[in-house]
Amino acid sequence: MTQRKHTGRSLRFTLSAVYTGLFTLLLLGVGLLFRQNLATNLSEQARDDLKQSWDVLKANLRIEHDLGQANYHAVWFFDPTDPDENGASVRIKSVYVVADEKGKPLPDSYSPSGFSYSSTYESLGFDSAAQVKKILASNQAEWIQKIDPDGLPYLIRQSYVLSEDRSRKYFVAIGKSFAESAALLRQFDWLCLGLFPLVIITGFATGWFFTGRSLTPVMEIAQAAQRISGSNLSLRIPLRRTGDELDYLVETFNQMIERLEVNFNQVRQFSTDVSHELRTPITILRGQLEVALLTADTAEQYRDAIVDSLQDVERLSQIVRALLLLSQAETGQVILQKHTLDLVEVAEGIVDQFQIPAEGAELSLKFVPNVGACPGEFDRVQIERMLSNLLSNAIKFTPAGGEVQVSVGRDGDEAEIVVADTGQGIPPEHLPLIFDRFYRVRGKEEQASPEKGLGLGLSFVSWIVRAHGGTVDAQSAPGKGTTFRIRLPLGEEEVRAGLEPSSEAVRQG
Repeated sequence: MTQRKHTGRSLRFTLSAVYTGLFTLLLLGVGLLFRQNLATNLSEQARDDLKQSWDVLKANLRIEHDLGQANYHAVWFFDPTDPDENGASVRIKSVYVVADEKGKPLPDSYSPSGFSYSSTYESLGFDSAAQVKKILASNQAEWIQKIDPDGLPYLIRQSYVLSEDRSRKYFVAIGKSFAESAALLRQFDWLCLGLFPLVIITGFATGWFFTGRSLTPVMEIAQAAQRISGSNLSLRIPLRRTGDELDYLVETFNQMIERLEVNFNQVRQFSTDVSHELRTPITILRGQLEVALLTADTAEQYRDAIVDSLQDVERLSQIVRALLLLSQAETGQVILQKHTLDLVEVAEGIVDQFQIPAEGAELSLKFVPNVGACPGEFDRVQIERMLSNLLSNAIKFTPAGGEVQVSVGRDGDEAEIVVADTGQGIPPEHLPLIFDRFYRVRGKEEQASPEKGLGLGLSFVSWIVRAHGGTVDAQSAPGKGTTFRIRLPLGEEEVRAGLEPSSEAVRQG
């Protein structure tokens, strides 16, 4: 097994990196969502605190008119001896301002500056006259944020109160520092930044470990597959019996190996058969020529030797032509030449051609037309080859005194051709494989027969039927004969002959 040199390209590394990346993105999304939720809650809490402080402010602030003067000033009614009221007063006056319509703070004798504002609000910057007029005109509270010189954020609630005689409106703003909230958010950010690398490393290490364990069965399958070669295709990868995807992969792989084993065995058998078929006529041909060279004295003897040699050469030519034609068909070099044909007429002509061989084998060969005519688009050469192969097999494997019958009928837009015989039949275990290339049923009679063939005839039949877009199936019982049933479409759809014959497709058809 070739050792992988680049870990970064391995499936284990890729899966670990992908899972870690997805987990990191998910964690980042959750972190951002949690931070946003935390910031929102802190903001809502600050607003609620300012709303409560505003209610306390309205209950304890009066804008009074100086007697004999036109000025108004702010008066607070907090009880300094009450801890709750004193605490509320400190909280409200930490960030506040009370101003007239021009934004000028009102006098306040209890304020250190003598005016109604805190030093903190002064550092944030007094509001412009335009902003004050906007608030007084809107009759609604407005929430804004301000930043002090140190960069700390403050939430400000701006609204108004009426003078005690309710003749005037005065601008009032109170605020709350966001320092604690900002510090809490910064702590959360640093915590996430600190944990993220640890989480990524831990996630990758965990993913590497579990991915390795998950891929262990795949490596075992690969190692088992390496032990399978052309010389030991009988080996199978054992199932894990877990019913998961790997078991399905193993089962599929075993089925593929099984098909390869069948094909390899067929090819080996084919090579043996071809070698035997070619060796026998070549040996006979050589022997005849050697005998003629050594013993022939007259022109007649030489002529007899040449005639016998030509017969063996013809047999060799037939074998080579069959192999060449099948090879061309499998590689798409044969294209159907379709013309309008009457299958009844074609089948009857082929049956007539086989009457003499049937009589020589002491068989009864009959043609039964189940329809007056059956016209369709077919390739005459291929249809005649298909019928010839079927009749040749039927006559070859039907004992003397038997019967072979060919019938042609029509079922809707399909033609049906049936070739039935009363021959020796095909064992059930061989029946599903008879259309496979190079497959031959090996019985005692067949082994002893000098005309056993190469097992290509039915493969040609299957290919011709499929090339015409039809189906073929066989029914047989040992000692009772075999029936081949072919159904061909009568339409004009062009079907090329370059499709590789597939026994599985034929059997399913």
